[in-house]
Amino acid sequence: MLGYLTKRLIQMTIVLWVVSVIVFMMMSFTGDPVFMVVPIDATDAEIAQARRILGLDQSLLVQYVKFLTSIFEGDFGRSYVFRQPALELILQRMPATVEMVLVAMLIALVISIPLGVYAGANPESRISKTIMAGSLLGISLPGFWVGMMLIYLLAVQWGWFPSSGRGDTVEVLGMRISLLTADGWTHIILPAVTLSLATTAIILRITRAGMMEVARQDYMKFARAKGVAPRDVLFRHGLKNSLIPVVTIFGLQLGDLIAFATITETIFSWPGMGKLLIDSIYRADRPVIVVYLMLVALIFVVINFLVDLLYTLIDPRITLK
Repeated sequence: MLGYLTKRLIQMTIVLWVVSVIVFMMMSFTGDPVFMVVPIDATDAEIAQARRILGLDQSLLVQYVKFLTSIFEGDFGRSYVFRQPALELILQRMPATVEMVLVAMLIALVISIPLGVYAGANPESRISKTIMAGSLLGISLPGFWVGMMLIYLLAVQWGWFPSSGRGDTVEVLGMRISLLTADGWTHIILPAVTLSLATTAIILRITRAGMMEVARQDYMKFARAKGVAPRDVLFRHGLKNSLIPVVTIFGLQLGDLIAFATITETIFSWPGMGKLLIDSIYRADRPVIVVYLMLVALIFVVINFLVDLLYTLIDPRITLK
């Protein structure tokens, strides 16, 4: 296990280093940040001084070394727009994104797993075919359109839920949390449902495929022959042995939703990292964009590592080497 952990740590470090190179090069060729910090009527001397203060008058190699050193020190620079440390800005918005994603994934699991098990156990039934048609619809519908339709119907027409914002929050360990208030729950339902739609459809289809595969295995036939209750056959024997691909997709979708909830957050004016990223791109706020991209890369490598560990808990035959 120690050897595996060491190897994975080295791999994660290499991935993050490659991402840092890509991010630095991408940011170096996407406009001049100097004009974000100087007045519109700045003179050439003032522009040159600002470029020297930001270190942009040096070679790309020197700039990258300073950039990498600052990352190791936890200093990603200050936002050009908000005049605050970029990392602090992202961490302030992170709880809003994480709680919306967690609710979306909870909705997806509660709906997709039972329906996927049923559809896999009864592939020829009309209900199963209806479920699969619905999952195809869930994958095909654009998230922004679903969000706008939910706002129009459930917020504007019927007034069941608010159309935007995060609602009331309470402070827990220095973080603002909305899931501990009733108003927060009413605000999070629509964006979470919008975000969960495609994930629900994907996990449902993966679960169905896994159940159809294990249904042909001898241990499933043996369990039925022993008189095991149908529910136990499906969930204790069938689902447990088809969880590997489901966990894999779950991990990928979790990282994907955290990283790319930008459209949903923009539609619902949800004050999370994604909306901050969109605003920062519009304003060329380079430090915030850099922090976001590096944090997303870290989230993905950590989630993939945890998924690998989960494999051993699901199937003891899997060993980590």
